[in-house]
Amino acid sequence: MELVDLYDENRIPLGRTAERHDQLPAGAYRTVVHVCIFNRRGELLCQQRSKDKLVWPNRWDVSAAGGVDTGETSRDAAERETREELGYALILGDQRAHFTINFPLGFDDFFIAEREIDLKTLTLQKEEVQAVAWMSREEVLARLDSGSFATYPKAFLEYLFETRSRFGF
Repeated sequence: MELVDLYDENRIPLGRTAERHDQLPAGAYRTVVHVCIFNRRGELLCQQRSKDKLVWPNRWDVSAAGGVDTGETSRDAAERETREELGYALILGDQRAHFTINFPLGFDDFFIAEREIDLKTLTLQKEEVQAVAWMSREEVLARLDSGSFATYPKAFLEYLFETRSRFGF
């Protein structure tokens, strides 16, 4: 059982938890994270989700993602999810989420990092990830158009690539 902390609409902790996949009580929200790792060439490290995933099976996605467990910060969860899914020890230091998107069930914190990673050194979590690849903006958008990338809005994916180069990366 994976427990998550619950927050109100202003992200103030409610002092309660819930099971990750349970329906949340009215007025309660949870937090998830997405990690977007770019290299110096501006390519995004993408993962192909396992064929057994309930959401977006076999589709390509950003570097890592998942829920924030009870007692974790978003940064802790971003580092943990990257380690679990890719076998890569991402250290974010004092880096905060670059932006947060509100979704119907809560808050989605996006972390952007630049790292030079040899894909052969990664250890993929088979239950979550079946492949990884560095992809350019054009490759990501082409996969989105073909239906093989997670169904983010096209403008959002373009924003990820644009944001990466505007804030010191």
